[in-house]
Amino acid sequence: MIPEQRRRAYLDAMQVATWLPRTELPFAAASRLELLEPQQEEAFEPVPEPVAVTPAAVREAPVERPKIEIPRPGAQPRQAAVEPVAEPEPVEEKPARVSAPPPRFSLQLLRAGDCALLVELPTGQPFQSRDPAYILLKDLLRAAGLPDSPQLLGEPVRWPLLVRGNMDQGPQAALEFVQSFVAARLEEQPSTCLWLVGLPAIRFAGEGDEHSYNCELQVEGLGACWALPGLELLMEEPARKRELWQAMRRVRQRWLTPAHS
Repeated sequence: MIPEQRRRAYLDAMQVATWLPRTELPFAAASRLELLEPQQEEAFEPVPEPVAVTPAAVREAPVERPKIEIPRPGAQPRQAAVEPVAEPEPVEEKPARVSAPPPRFSLQLLRAGDCALLVELPTGQPFQSRDPAYILLKDLLRAAGLPDSPQLLGEPVRWPLLVRGNMDQGPQAALEFVQSFVAARLEEQPSTCLWLVGLPAIRFAGEGDEHSYNCELQVEGLGACWALPGLELLMEEPARKRELWQAMRRVRQRWLTPAHS
């Protein structure tokens, strides 16, 4: 007999993990009791046997045969109905709102006698005593029978108001601002007639255009207005002065009192 240690070495070499001797071996370790208990057989579920298909069952089951369509002479082949593909509805593109660029002008509000004057500043700066445009304005006032030294009413109105920013400074905003500015000054000092000298004054106070030159306008909130060409335009085109003098004869009756007649 071989000792227990060598016996286990042999069994490990033969890859035998569990073994049980028939008889008691000398110098062997005591056997474990759980190895001597009889092993319980595992329960297996029965597998159902396949059902045999009889020839009668095969005959009873209906068999669908593919239908073969035989074309007849002179008949046109049938085409499969094709459902029309629905076209996508056109999406109406809304035009992008483009804001008008802000206009650029400088206006000065003056007062001469019973008249107020909203005058375009040709250089954008306040009038100086030796400016040719200011000298021409003094001539117009004398011809109209008004004082030739007009008084300033507030600071010049320069548009656009802001160089930067997201505030709307388009033509409509300019019109509302100029009209509100002039109306506030006229409420403090009412006038018989408001002169609108220059296209920016006519457009953003009287809501007129170049066709309004030498015409009388009635503006809500501002009263009676008289539209004149700009001072710079009168200097560049002296022929316009004749029409201006003729219109002044009709309009000057608004502000001339019996004492000046």
